[in-house]
Amino acid sequence: MQFRAKWAADWDAVRYCSDGCRRRGVNEDDLALERRIIDTLARRAATSTMCPSEAARAVGGDDWRDLMEPARRAARRLVAAGRVDITQGGQVVDPSTAKGPIRIRLRPGDADDTTDR
Repeated sequence: MQFRAKWAADWDAVRYCSDGCRRRGVNEDDLALERRIIDTLARRAATSTMCPSEAARAVGGDDWRDLMEPARRAARRLVAAGRVDITQGGQVVDPSTAKGPIRIRLRPGDADDTTDR
């Protein structure tokens, strides 16, 4: 999610990063992907990362490929919530501009906080 100046006054009220996300909404699969990302990372070492495909495979079974973009969107929502970072080449990147393969890692200090969602 890319920061917009008009959100600065009420950042906590921002729910969607774009009109497309607003139209699409968040369904049960999206929430399941978010939970899977957090649960998977919480079970790993603090500096470990994961690929969004791991969450897609766990939630979607044989149809996991259809959940790849939803898994990336789930990761972007978790970035916006301050729970995870998205990296490329080991460096934190802006999720709104990241193209190509990404990795997801817990933000420092979030490893013990897995009960929010």
